[in-house]
Amino acid sequence: MELSPDGVELLDPYEIRVLAVLAEKEALTPDNYPLSLNALVNGCNQLSSRDPVMSLSEDMVAEVLQRLMQAKYVNGITQAGARVTKYEHRMRIKWSLEQDKLAVLAMLMLRGLQTAGEIRNRSGRLHEFKSVADVEQALQFLIDKYPPLVARLPLAPGTKEPRYGHLLSGEAALAREETAASLGGSVSTGGQGSRVAALEQEVAQLRQQFEELSAQFAEFRRQFE
Repeated sequence: MELSPDGVELLDPYEIRVLAVLAEKEALTPDNYPLSLNALVNGCNQLSSRDPVMSLSEDMVAEVLQRLMQAKYVNGITQAGARVTKYEHRMRIKWSLEQDKLAVLAMLMLRGLQTAGEIRNRSGRLHEFKSVADVEQALQFLIDKYPPLVARLPLAPGTKEPRYGHLLSGEAALAREETAASLGGSVSTGGQGSRVAALEQEVAQLRQQFEELSAQFAEFRRQFE
């Protein structure tokens, strides 16, 4: 975790992904939250609703968690009698965010640069925004924070709506993301081969998880035979 020239903590892409997944799963799967390390790894490597798609190892996520806990972004919880430590984010407390603001920030962390309309369409399961204006109000709150958590980007050529991006990795990282998006936008819409490969990888992961569960269930049945 680096510091900006004015002393603000800057998060790397892996720290961003871990925090965003914790915030997402808190809303989507409250019964399974806080998350175990294994569930967190699966969430980080999820192929849908992620930009970019990542492939993080369990050791890498564990190392990221240690940094985030040291910086007070994450809590590790070990319940009495439990062998597995579970993890929860502290973004709501750290930045005094209500759920609508947290949902907007998490969407930007998970999926990169987006317009207010895109955020509204994608964030329904995290928070139900009644209008694009409500999203814009949440975005403005995040822009007005000190230091700001979000920035509004200039209109790109040929577009009618501004895009927004988070500033948790600093202004330089946001500028690089904006440049990459402007150069790669037309490529990503036509990447049929990469999408097929991603789906094949997801099917392989699901098959492996099914086989592991089947083996665990078979072992469980043998205890009663």
